[in-house]
Amino acid sequence: MDLDGRHGAAAGPGTAGRPLANTHVHVPPNFSAFDDVEDAVSAAAAEGVQVMGVSNFHDHRIYRRFADAAVAAGIMPLFGVELISVDDGLLASATKVNDPGNPGRIYLCGKGASPFQPRTATAEALMSRARAADADRMRRMVPLLRDRFAEAGLRTGLTVEGIAEDVAERAGVPRDWVVLQERHVAQAFQEALFLVLAPDRRAPVLERAFGGASGAPVEDAVAVQGEIRARLMKAGRPAFVPESPVSFADAHRLVLELDAIPCYPTLADGASPICGWETPPETLAQRVLARGLHAAELIPIRNRPEVVDAYVTAFRAAGIIVTAGTEHNTSQRIPMEPLCVDGSRPSDAVRDIFWEGTCVVAAHQWLRARGQPGFTDRSGRPNDAFPDAETRIRSFAERGAELIAATIPAAGAVGAVAR
Repeated sequence: MDLDGRHGAAAGPGTAGRPLANTHVHVPPNFSAFDDVEDAVSAAAAEGVQVMGVSNFHDHRIYRRFADAAVAAGIMPLFGVELISVDDGLLASATKVNDPGNPGRIYLCGKGASPFQPRTATAEALMSRARAADADRMRRMVPLLRDRFAEAGLRTGLTVEGIAEDVAERAGVPRDWVVLQERHVAQAFQEALFLVLAPDRRAPVLERAFGGASGAPVEDAVAVQGEIRARLMKAGRPAFVPESPVSFADAHRLVLELDAIPCYPTLADGASPICGWETPPETLAQRVLARGLHAAELIPIRNRPEVVDAYVTAFRAAGIIVTAGTEHNTSQRIPMEPLCVDGSRPSDAVRDIFWEGTCVVAAHQWLRARGQPGFTDRSGRPNDAFPDAETRIRSFAERGAELIAATIPAAGAVGAVAR
């Protein structure tokens, strides 16, 4: 039976008329390529994006502004969440999952959340715990960096509060919406370096700070930020502070408490070699299902086209919906369309699967916001009103496609979907 009670096969969305969708974008006050959330939506609209999903860490109060901007731009907004978790068993066996630098660490996303509904006590407690752990890490890391640069000849006076206030001012949000990330801090020290020193004086300071010659062009802000993170802030480096991620079980629980579909963000050949847990694709699909995850996502800009094909095909064959995004979590303004690492589009078949997944998320979000059963329930179980995964996916995809088609032409109608 279809979602509206009609019987019969639901036609999956096809290539013809497929809107451009991006289901994973970080917007300020998360570290982002954009100045503020309105800038992100404007960029999406300018490139023809018609469905846009945000996927921020820690604080989601910016989602109201995102929804308003999306409505005004005629874009259907989707709401997501991203979390960093750890599995102690995989940590003990030194298994790398979807983080090539940290065994046992698992990035986890949620798709189709209900950010405008009151949070449960469990959600509040879990979110507060994750936020506090990251905030404490930055409180300890910034003084280490400040001292390291001072010893190298650059006195900055940078503090956690000062950096956070600057992030809040740039994004146009209250200070308490900001949880600093490594990239925020690296950018603050890069900007201090560039403000105080001319290009011909930067290399010696960086060499002393890094304990070796810098490989970044001293005029390239993004490259210097990346090298500050790699040379000073990562494991074994002078300003490293261990992370305290929540357990995978707690991260999974939090996604469900936010009414979202738990989703596995796939790194694939974004790491070299591919993390052991993620290969081969068919085995990964079964591991994802065993974790209670019925959705997966790729950031194709990390991947070769043939790798995107292999993973998306394996996921979908296993009854897992798949979406695609760009993250935009660096200062680089890459295209909003999810493209492969070589700049090519994924195949038509893969883009059909990405669109199908986007439609499922849209339907789930719309239904859960109204207290109705979604694609998965609060326990993570797939909706049991359907005889099998294929019927469930096709039915939700059809409903989502109808919602999107109804909302994109008339921006004012999107508000009914978003809220």
